[in-house]
Order: sequence, then structure tokens, then C-alpha cells
Amino acid sequence: MFSRATLGLASALITVLAWAASFPLIGVALAELEPIPLAAVRFALAACPAVIWLAITRPEMPKLVDLARLGLGGALGISIYNWLLNTGQQTVSPGAASFIINTLPIWTALMATFFLRDRFGLGAWIATIVSFSGVILIAFGQPGPMTFGNGSSLILLASILSATYFILVRGVIARYGPGTCTCWTLITGALWLTPWLPDGMAQISVAPVSVISAVMFLGLISASLGYATWSYAIGHFGPALAANFLYLVPPIAIALAWSLSGITPDILTILGGMVAITGVVMLRLSMARSARKAAA
Repeated sequence: MFSRATLGLASALITVLAWAASFPLIGVALAELEPIPLAAVRFALAACPAVIWLAITRPEMPKLVDLARLGLGGALGISIYNWLLNTGQQTVSPGAASFIINTLPIWTALMATFFLRDRFGLGAWIATIVSFSGVILIAFGQPGPMTFGNGSSLILLASILSATYFILVRGVIARYGPGTCTCWTLITGALWLTPWLPDGMAQISVAPVSVISAVMFLGLISASLGYATWSYAIGHFGPALAANFLYLVPPIAIALAWSLSGITPDILTILGGMVAITGVVMLRLSMARSARKAAA
């Protein structure tokens, strides 16, 4: 009924909207839930479709060593990542958080250089400095001093942990596919968070409908559906081309935060965000040039 190209584009755009909405909705949910209990409830919801998908499709079971890597990835890329992101968003605006998180390609490339021996030339280092300068500008626009442990630094650490997850499971994804690995990551991430699930359930049971709706969206749409559509988009466009759609996340997050909560970004957030994303674009161009030279 729909062409593969149409489904690929639709999947990418659904992912962008789902992930952009998560930043303002985390702010809504944090009005009633604490950071770690919020993450526990969110990913308990997200794990349910993942379990159903694995039960229906019955993909190849990962080997024990690969399952251990996915489990560690769930701890880093889901549990600790969301603890840091949620805690950081208690003082950092949704738009600023989305810009900082979107520096992920910088940290992924850096780690691939050190751990996987990928190429990282002078242009890539310049791009890294530019992007990090943007993060510093954003941080100065947020409440509190620019010190380790404040909201901006916690979100930056969350982005670095997400990059660590991608480096950790890159070979596993190549063996079993992004869909299967995403499901196992969501499930193991939810399991790591189960000690805080009773607190999360107690807090959400007395929360208003707006907060309950936000948490439901975060679990079933931003996490579960968002990761599923992203897996399809990567399969259609390839990782490099699909990643370009993620540049749309921060401006949409800012627009949604303004429409949902009346939060308008300050000038340092806008300026710093533009600088940070410019650094990411420079990195992609630099690495593309390096790949073409290597292939020549």
C-alpha cells in the first residue's frame, strides 16, 4: 500500500516528533515524579511492547556474551542515561537539554577513535571544539553556576553515556539487527530500574491526568514506538543519512515546550544550540570527506 521510501520517511519523522516531545513532557512529568522513579515507570511501559515483539517474531537469541553487552548497554543507555537526563531537566529547559543531547555524534566519534580505531582528523577535532563551545554557551544560560553536577553537566554526561552505549553494542547490532537489540536494551534497562518502580507507581497513582498522560506518552510513544521507527529508518536510509533527521529534534522540542508549558528559550540557548549543531554538521562533513579519501 505504501512504498518503502514513504515508510522510511514516515518512520524518521515519527521518531523525530516522538523524541522531540519527550523533552517538554519530561518536564511535565517531573512536576509530580522524582527522576529515577519516572524513568522506572517509563521504561516498564516501554518494555511491554518489546517483550511482545520478541515473543511474536522469535528472533535469534543473542549469545550470552552479547546479551551481557546489551544488558550493560541497558544500564548505561537507558537506566543511568535517563536518571541523569531527568535530574538535569529539573533545572535545564527542554530546548537546552535537546541541544546538549544532540551532541551525541561528537562523543560517539571520539570514542570510536579511541576504542575502535576509527579515523579522526584535524577537521573532526575542530568540529568537536566548536560543538563543545556551544554546550558551554547553553550551560551559561541555565540556572546555577557552571560546575560539574549542575543540570547542564548531567545532561552532557547523559549524552556521553549514550555514545558509550552505541560503541558498546555496535558489533552486536550488526549481528542481530537494530530491532532485536533495541528490544533487549529496553527490557534490560527496565530491569535495572525495577528497584525504583514501586516508588514510581506510588507517585503516579496520585498524579493528575496531565502527568499520567505525559508518562504514558514517554513510555509507549517516545521510547517504544520511537525506537521502533528509528530502527526502520536506519534500515532504510542507513545510519549516516538517517542521523541527519535528528537535527530537527531541538527546534521541534523548543516549539513544543513553548506550546505546552509556555517555556521560551533564552538567547544563549539559541546561540549555543546553533553552535553545537554546527559542530555536529562539521563533524559529519569531515568524516564524510575522510571516508571518500580512504575509498579513493
